[in-house]
Amino acid sequence: MNCELLCQDATDLLVKLIETPRTSRNEAQAADMLEDVMRNKYGMDVQRDGNNLWCIAGDYTEGRQTLLLNAHIDTVKPCDSWTRDPYTATIEDDRIYGLGSNDDGASLVTLLQVFRFLSVKERAYNLIFLASCEEEVSGKAGIEHALTKLPHIDAALVGEPTGMQPAIAEKGLMVLDFTAHGRSGHAARDEGDNAIYHALDDINWLRNCSFPKVSPMLGPVKMSVTIVNAGTQHNVVPDTCTFTADIRSNELYTNTEILEYIESNVKSEVKARSTRLMSSMIYESHPMVQRAIQMGLKPFGSPTLSDQALLRCPSMKMGPGQSCRSHTADEFVCFSEIRHALDTYIQLLDGLAL
Repeated sequence: MNCELLCQDATDLLVKLIETPRTSRNEAQAADMLEDVMRNKYGMDVQRDGNNLWCIAGDYTEGRQTLLLNAHIDTVKPCDSWTRDPYTATIEDDRIYGLGSNDDGASLVTLLQVFRFLSVKERAYNLIFLASCEEEVSGKAGIEHALTKLPHIDAALVGEPTGMQPAIAEKGLMVLDFTAHGRSGHAARDEGDNAIYHALDDINWLRNCSFPKVSPMLGPVKMSVTIVNAGTQHNVVPDTCTFTADIRSNELYTNTEILEYIESNVKSEVKARSTRLMSSMIYESHPMVQRAIQMGLKPFGSPTLSDQALLRCPSMKMGPGQSCRSHTADEFVCFSEIRHALDTYIQLLDGLAL
């Protein structure tokens, strides 16, 4: 299959994606468009559940290892500081501007072409392509649901903007809501029990706590208090103070272990919004990582979250574009990055033995 044609198909499809609004939980129109292109232009046998689309290469064989190629359809909402129309694909020299061009349109359209290329070639593994929804909000209707419809997955390549360097570890995420309790009273008298002061003790503990296990790739568990709320007026001692902490876990702790340790060391009530977004890691000895290293690529640990957090198999994150452009005004990706990604993916996966 001609790589020049595949590259042109990728860029043409990226233009259509940019010009089809697809914010999280509103991906139906984009999923319709993708399904039509995959089925009627590319001749693929597409399956769909909600706004998730997937295709299984026709030579699927029971007992073989199965590799998943995954990227997400959805985008965040555009911020107010865009100077271009976020829903118009604006081409300037080597760049294509538009919402979701970098995160995650370029990876999506490129991995789709890689699937087309590899699905008609002899491989030592089964191959599945999945375009999933709700990644930006870690929604339960996205990859987590789609995986229940797919055959067993042994390894995954997740497309996200990494400059085509392989992220072999990724920090997990847990958001905790705390409530410190006191007793109200008049601020002018020595009355009440100020909940803010109780919260400050716990906040100070979170600030200074260091988990002993430090990941060589991801570093330490990182805890940041990001929201604090208390009080109703200046002359009333507050009886409650609430605060929120962003917890970024490494692969050496489960989110549940971190939660239990925090609960045992603070006085505030603690509620986790979710413990399901786990840290992930694939060993350097994995054949896919070894092939990447042989190609001169440099494995690294990623601080940002992706759908890897919901995979329960070894996975590597790699894609065109740069993470620093994601969720920013005037987001763009370069045509040359898409072409380089297509060549790199094919070199990585063609002939791979899982």
